[in-house]
Amino acid sequence: MTAARAHDRPTDAAPIPSEARPLVPALVFVALVVAAVASLGTPLVTSVATTFHVSLDSAQWTLTIALLSGAVATPVLGRLGAGPHRRATILATLAIVVAGSALTVLPLPFAWLLVGRAAQGVGLGLTALMMGVARDHLPEDRGAATIALISVVSVVGAGVGYPLAALLAEFGGLRAAYGLGLLVTALALVTAWRSVPAAPEGRSAHVNVAAALVLAGGLALVLFLAGGRSLWSRHLTVAVTLAVVAVLLLCVWTVSELRTRTPLVGVRAVRHPAVAGANLAMFVGGSGMYLLLTLVTRYAQTPHSAGYGFGLTTFVAGLVLVPFSVLGFVAGRITQRVRERIDGPLLLAGSAVVVGCGFVLFATARSNLAELLAVMGVLGFGVGGFSAAVPGVILAVTPKSETSSAMSFNYVVRSVGYSLGSAVGGLVLAAGTATGRLFPDDDAYTTAALAGVAVMAATTTAALALARRRPPGTGPGPVPAGAPGPGGAGRTGS
Repeated sequence: MTAARAHDRPTDAAPIPSEARPLVPALVFVALVVAAVASLGTPLVTSVATTFHVSLDSAQWTLTIALLSGAVATPVLGRLGAGPHRRATILATLAIVVAGSALTVLPLPFAWLLVGRAAQGVGLGLTALMMGVARDHLPEDRGAATIALISVVSVVGAGVGYPLAALLAEFGGLRAAYGLGLLVTALALVTAWRSVPAAPEGRSAHVNVAAALVLAGGLALVLFLAGGRSLWSRHLTVAVTLAVVAVLLLCVWTVSELRTRTPLVGVRAVRHPAVAGANLAMFVGGSGMYLLLTLVTRYAQTPHSAGYGFGLTTFVAGLVLVPFSVLGFVAGRITQRVRERIDGPLLLAGSAVVVGCGFVLFATARSNLAELLAVMGVLGFGVGGFSAAVPGVILAVTPKSETSSAMSFNYVVRSVGYSLGSAVGGLVLAAGTATGRLFPDDDAYTTAALAGVAVMAATTTAALALARRRPPGTGPGPVPAGAPGPGGAGRTGS
């Protein structure tokens, strides 16, 4: 390392300030809470249908609407998080999540439950803000490790909330399960109020309201179409029309972002090869990851009368996700230990290969529950490594002041990928369901798994291509503060 570079990184060997020590668990806790609360809709769909006397398709909206509101709110929160009012934005957002959690607990009609779930989903936009706080207020190495951990818990945190919510629903009813969300979100609000510092001075952020509305409309249509499997099968013309409208809205938004001086998302920075490659890998890889998660959970709960499956209750099926969460955390920690020795894109490629192995295992061995647990463990390990590696690739070429905005865009890409993966799984299984039968043929799961292998192969190829395009002499670690970002812009902030 040259003397100049050493001078640029004075905090690398410095001890962590005493006031920063409680900040790390606070940031991780908030990210874990918003991820777990947003995922509460997954195990409770059946309970919602029976409690409110609505169809399963209607009950599914308790999950879909949270993903929609999260994807729509994330870019706006990311831009606000880049400005001087980041702390106020975090606290106000958590207050909205707490209010939404209260609506899910109160004995109100189904429409109010959907409103509450939408408010809970807004909290998903806080993940990128937690990363921005870590990068601004922690020493560089510690900040990078914390950002990676936040990314991991935002993905595998679903495995924490799933079994707890299912257990409470089984023994205490639907309101008790949603009561868990109210409790932990209130704790998260208190934690953020006590621990999150103000943004560094000299920051500014302007939200282009018109651009935000156009982006919100485009994203809402994309996610709605990705989850609306019945719409594509019964009203193809309407679905295609909405898809064209979504593309037009996103194109209009992109053009307006390139022309404005106050973009909602730094589109020019997103075009940087490293950022674009990481987002592409996250989109394709996220589709595959959620596809396998969908296949395993559906297979585990399929009754024996279908000729396969294990007929697990919601709670026991939730326990199948435990290996996913545990090995996801393990992989995240390992990735942090090796990231200084192995280039970030290569870590992405290796993690994609691991997820691909999970698909192969599911396609060839799912005759007993132990094999399903092994599949979930492999998936968790791959997802944990993938999630820990992505922020390092993006932030290595992103100015410090744009951390929240850059990572919020990555979250939107990830959400669309997840929705697409879930939709692809549903379409393949629906195509493999014979007329008059409730459950698909066992071979349909094999077909979907093979499709997942192809998806992860494409992800691996994209990551390897990104590794080859990395500029010569660029190490695997983050670019030091003050180094040029996309377009030559220097890093700003503290």
